[in-house]
Amino acid sequence: MHFKPLYQPDMSIIADNTTLTVASILNQTTLYLSNNNIDNPRLTADILLSHVLGIEKIDLYLQHDRSLSYAELTLFKALVQRRIKKEPVAYILSNKEFFSMDIAVNCNVLIPRPESELLVEEVFSYLSKNMVCSNNSEPIKKPSCILELGTGSGAIIIALAAMCSENRFFASDISKKAIELAMNNAKRYKLDQTITFFAGDWFDPINSKKTTFDIIISNPPYIPTHKIYSLQPEIRKYEPFTALDGGSDGLCSIRNIIDDAHNYLKKGGYLFLEIGYDQKKTVQKYIDHCGHYSSIDFVKDYIGYDRIVKMQKK
Repeated sequence: MHFKPLYQPDMSIIADNTTLTVASILNQTTLYLSNNNIDNPRLTADILLSHVLGIEKIDLYLQHDRSLSYAELTLFKALVQRRIKKEPVAYILSNKEFFSMDIAVNCNVLIPRPESELLVEEVFSYLSKNMVCSNNSEPIKKPSCILELGTGSGAIIIALAAMCSENRFFASDISKKAIELAMNNAKRYKLDQTITFFAGDWFDPINSKKTTFDIIISNPPYIPTHKIYSLQPEIRKYEPFTALDGGSDGLCSIRNIIDDAHNYLKKGGYLFLEIGYDQKKTVQKYIDHCGHYSSIDFVKDYIGYDRIVKMQKK
């Protein structure tokens, strides 16, 4: 079946008396997105239209014969055109799901990735095992002091705090705009009193003589500078460059954190890092060279790449 494209570059096709149903606009939009090389065109159309109508995606099919108003169609058209320009759906909707939580995002922060959910899982697994016994021999979690470096939207630290609120949480980012967004995300889940946010460049704001952590976590920039320009436009055109740029070899921030983290960890404390899919060997060599860590372990992501590295302070 061939559908006449609904959208044209001048956007003049929609008139005041235009009447389109949910089913017809989804079909035509899917074709339009596909013709413009947008990934997952049907899913994209579903997500954008359900957002405009304020309903769940499943309701699009329950209301397939619903007519769209001119205002709804005009807004939908504007969102589709933003996607045609390769703007990520998460930025268009100002929202990204992470660990079943709705995290607000904007151009000041990276869009949370599934790989970072693995980082949360690994830290949560450690916290779950770090238990002592109370007087009545009931197992309870031992409170830990946890720091996230480069928090961005706050997705990682918020997910952890939601699951392990009995611990103490701190999170930093060099971007004050990112910190403001992260604080608002935490407030949305009533975790703004559980997490302390502050701005600064990695460990610069922290007094190592007074502050030590049980766990330090980070998803630092790890893409080599020259490779950023060859990434898909959704990333290179819209996501913050400083949050992607790992320097000439992609390891600049990773090395800085490995070099300094032991000064801020308690004895036996752990450092958890997300790394690039092909960086295991180089990171392993650098950790060995640094000499401050033991119990080094790499964890594969859902595709099979070594994505998380955890190490214990000697």
